Parts: sequence; C-alpha cells; structure tokens
Amino acid sequence: MEYITLANGYQLPMLGYGTLHIPPKQTKECVLKAFEAGYRLIDTAASYQNEKEIGEAIKESKLKREEIYLTTKVWVQDAGYENTLQAFHQSLENLGVDYLDLYLIHQPYGDYYGSWKAMEELYQQGKIKAIGVCNFSPERFMDLYMNSLIHPMINQLEFHPFYQQKNQKCVLKQCDCLLEAWGPLNEGQRDIFHHPMLLDIAKKHQKSVSQIILRWHLENHIIAIPKTTHLDRMQENIDIFDFQLDEEDKKQIEQLDLGYSEIIDHQNYMTAKWLNKYKIHD
Repeated sequence: MEYITLANGYQLPMLGYGTLHIPPKQTKECVLKAFEAGYRLIDTAASYQNEKEIGEAIKESKLKREEIYLTTKVWVQDAGYENTLQAFHQSLENLGVDYLDLYLIHQPYGDYYGSWKAMEELYQQGKIKAIGVCNFSPERFMDLYMNSLIHPMINQLEFHPFYQQKNQKCVLKQCDCLLEAWGPLNEGQRDIFHHPMLLDIAKKHQKSVSQIILRWHLENHIIAIPKTTHLDRMQENIDIFDFQLDEEDKKQIEQLDLGYSEIIDHQNYMTAKWLNKYKIHD
C-alpha cells in the first residue's frame, strides 16, 4: 500500500474500500473480504445504513484499531452543531470504536457551518484524526475554507476518467486539500471496462482496465475508494503497486474527460431538493 499525507500530517492509504449500495446483510462479509484482500481504509456513511455491520466486521477481523482507517459521514438531516455532535456519537456507537480517522460532511446542503463547528471541536478533542467534506463545488468549498478555523483536509468527489474535475483540482491544491474519489470506476457506466483506448493501455501493461484507472488515480495523487462485493475484484483492484503509467498513457486518459457528471449534479436545484428530503431516521 502507498500512503498520502494530509495537511495536518496524518497519513491515509491511497486505496480504500467503498461500501455505498452494499446491503446491510452483505456488509460484514464484504468488509471481512476486503480486509483479507489487504484493504485498511474503509469508507461508509450514516446514510448507507451499514455502520453497525462494519463495526461487527472490525471486531471479528481481530485487526488492531490503529491498523484500520475508518471514514464515515454526517447526513443532511443531521446538519447543524448539536445534531452533528449527536450523529457523530451515534456513528461511533454503531461502528464500535472510540475515534474516527476521517469524518466528512456528506452533502453541501443544510447548516453545514454548524456541522463544521462541531467537527472542529471533535477534531481538537482528538476524537477525529482528520475532517473534510464531500461533493462541495469550488465556490462552496472556498467559502467554507475562508470561514473556518480548521480547514477541510479532504473533499470527496466524483472523479474518474470521464469526469476529471480539473477546476476542483486547482482550487483544492491552493487550499492544501486532497481530493478523494468516489465512483473512481464511473460505477461501470459508459461501458468503461471495454473502452478501446483503456483496453489498449491495459494490454500494454498486462493489467485490467480497472487496474489502469485506479493506478491513474494514484499517479494523480488522488485517493480512490472503489466498491465491489466480489473478492476476486477486490484483489484485482488492489494489485496496482507494481507498475507505472507512462506520459502517453496519461495524455490519452486525459482526453476522455467530458467535463460534467452523468451520475449526479450537485448544483442542480432538484438534487438539492431531493437530498434535503431524504431522511435516514425518524
């Protein structure tokens, strides 16, 4: 595994395991498989409804807590200072741990300033090793950055060859904030695993298309958290540390950028309406 250093000096693995859309009844088994394959960075969220099962997997794995890098997120419904404190402690209870490695604001809606104040305090108390956000557009990110005591260390964004977030990368670099990619394999859309250009690059390196894409993330200094429920694919996805892409490979992949998302548009008012209405508890 390779590691990357955050602005506060804390290190995270550059490849993790994402758990979005894994049903709770499958989660424990999948996370145990991920541990078996060598993953140590586990990404979840209160809205995924699988924190308890991840906690069971951690306990059953017998791994030391300091060997695991655990991320979860506060949902829009729990935005605000008091709500975030309560949501944080509920997540700790669900996961069966006494601290988090990374805590993120899941969506750029609601009272995320109140949430950030709570997260700053939890960070200062040593209950969180690093704090950040998800899905924040450049202007929302910069506004929070300019009005925060402790600056966001991560912005978790959709990022893959078809959506390369070039403006975001420039803004985050200015702010000494790392980009973490959700959907690094474009959730399999656009028949990405059979794209002719990516297949040619994969053949050249005797690797799979998914390995080429994930290696491309690493060489762009971006943390990637691919999700799969199959052990063989978990093993394939993590087997990316024994080769490097050349400059021509990177230039070709850069040409795939569409400049927009085909999965979700966080700056669309209907997205804001839908996510604000989505409740994860009574």
